[in-house]
Amino acid sequence: MPTAPAPSDLTAIVPALPGDRLTLADFAGLATTVAGYPYVKLVLDQETSTVHLIDGADRMLHVQYVGERILGMTRAELARNLDAFNDSVYRAADRRFLLGTLALHDRPEHGGQFFSLETVEVDTMGPDLLRSFYGTVRTLVDDAVPVLLKPANHLQESFLQQPSEQLPLILAHELYSTAPYVPLNPGTTIGRLRIFSDETAYRTTTDPVRWHDILVMARMPDDIPRVAGLINARHTTPLSHTNVLAAGWGIPNAIQQGALQRLAELDGSWVELIVDPAAPELTVRAITRPDSVDAGPAWAATQVDIGKPDLAAAQILPLEDLRSTDAHRFGTKAANLGELTAVLRDGSPYWLGFYQAPRPPRPHLLEYLARHLATSSTDSTTLDQAAHRMLTEHAVVPRGIALPFALQQQFLESSPAIQQTIGKLKMALALGGEIDGLCAELGALIRDTPLPTELRTLIEDAVLRHLTGAGRVVVRSSSNAEDLIGFSAAGIYESVPEAESVEDVIDAIQRVWASLVTTRGVLLRDEAGIGLSDCFMGVVIQQQLDGALGGVMVTTNPLDRNDFRSVLLNLARNSVDDVVSGARDPLQHLYNTMEGGSRTVALGAEPGDVDDQAKATLGRLALIGRLLQAHFAGADGNVDAPVDVEWLVDGDRIVLLQCRPYQLGA
Repeated sequence: MPTAPAPSDLTAIVPALPGDRLTLADFAGLATTVAGYPYVKLVLDQETSTVHLIDGADRMLHVQYVGERILGMTRAELARNLDAFNDSVYRAADRRFLLGTLALHDRPEHGGQFFSLETVEVDTMGPDLLRSFYGTVRTLVDDAVPVLLKPANHLQESFLQQPSEQLPLILAHELYSTAPYVPLNPGTTIGRLRIFSDETAYRTTTDPVRWHDILVMARMPDDIPRVAGLINARHTTPLSHTNVLAAGWGIPNAIQQGALQRLAELDGSWVELIVDPAAPELTVRAITRPDSVDAGPAWAATQVDIGKPDLAAAQILPLEDLRSTDAHRFGTKAANLGELTAVLRDGSPYWLGFYQAPRPPRPHLLEYLARHLATSSTDSTTLDQAAHRMLTEHAVVPRGIALPFALQQQFLESSPAIQQTIGKLKMALALGGEIDGLCAELGALIRDTPLPTELRTLIEDAVLRHLTGAGRVVVRSSSNAEDLIGFSAAGIYESVPEAESVEDVIDAIQRVWASLVTTRGVLLRDEAGIGLSDCFMGVVIQQQLDGALGGVMVTTNPLDRNDFRSVLLNLARNSVDDVVSGARDPLQHLYNTMEGGSRTVALGAEPGDVDDQAKATLGRLALIGRLLQAHFAGADGNVDAPVDVEWLVDGDRIVLLQCRPYQLGA
């Protein structure tokens, strides 16, 4: 096997450097920038003792450079043998080439400027090659700039548990948690910059936040109205409620540390905000107030399609009897839970779709799926059976029932006081009147008005018939005014956990119904053109299960729209509610559902990472996410359209709590 060259054996550097070492000036001439930091790709050819530095202007992948520039392959030859070639450079024990990236960081908390060296994310390079690779690159770089090895995945982290004087390490989550700039939702907007030092300042302002404002805060409250842009002055997860809303609204959103101080002089000014993934930081520049603002928001002219609800059927059904096509009667959340139950029981004719789709130059990704499912065959029948076996062995959907829209409507119509207050609220919305007091009054009436005897008996009988012995249950919202294109409603409606008696369940149902008429929900829907008469609330009542880990997964990488391989998991120990509600910052893992492998990008408020068993189970969850993504796309849908999954993990058991569309925004 070739060995990495000793420093004295290096015979060439491509392109040639003016001196013997790579200086910061040399690096700047070759680098390209992504997510706020400059980097250079490099290739160590162990056979010729040559280090190649790839000019960022060439925009070449490592394998393209090795194949075309070093080995003289044509692009067609490389495409025909791409997977085998990738294995030879990323997995082979006797590999000739070591591929990596050298990135420059400037972090005061890490002593100032330094380089991080990492391999490609899917590389299985072992400890000996990692040490040789690091030693060679360290010799290449000017001694004045420190070089830290950054393990590219959990496998490499396991090889290099402890930093040492000879091999200084920095982990991915250490870099992400201190990154000065993270583009969460790219885009450009104009608006009035509003800086709030904390939530108290936001709550007590005498100048209400308007649709054309760009908010700057350390942490955005979950109940922000629709605005023009968001700037987070401290780190947050891309899956927080406010960031999910920003993606659904299609507004620019980013993390820029120090923004409260840096932008202070522009507070109250009209600005242009640019969130560019290729830029080193936010662009915020003062502009003159545009006349177009007087015409109102452009999005107000686009009505959200809410569909026509079915209020005729008043039957309470077990989740196992629902399908996704029942969303017009029960809401998307309830219907998709029924669909999940069916998929686990019966399998799916569509769930291989993500891996069957052509990915030029690959005709499909079935070989990768076969590897994940531990089968040597790429035959669709074999893969389908293996996928079904994995889900039935490891995944469950808690049993439960769903209440249709029709029951809520029956309840509302049973009370003259509720009907009168609904009429007042509709009039206030039409005339632009004050609605806070009316929303509060209506919500209280819905929560406190006794159910008609017939309706209460119907609910009690369904709970006793289907949930006896379940212990605690959770009562969830399932509205027709959520999970829509252009309107996600993340965090707007209520879910009530820990219901232990039938009385608890009745109380929770009325709380969920009442959450449809909060001031925030009413205003957000009104802005989107969704009238009060168009909105209905279904309810899901499910057995409440526990898990050592819980969280949210989206089957995409929100930080890199071009990364079709990875899914992002946010997780916390013991509580999915902490992740969903944003009560504490979660652990964040990225899982590669193509070549495999995973990495931790943030520890959040957790004291440390999860163990290897948990990582393996989460990897299985990521694969299940890809299967569900394709299933919900169906025969004619977009198999790359991501889904948002709430989950729990206990040992190797995966509990699927929810599956809905995830809006990426513009």
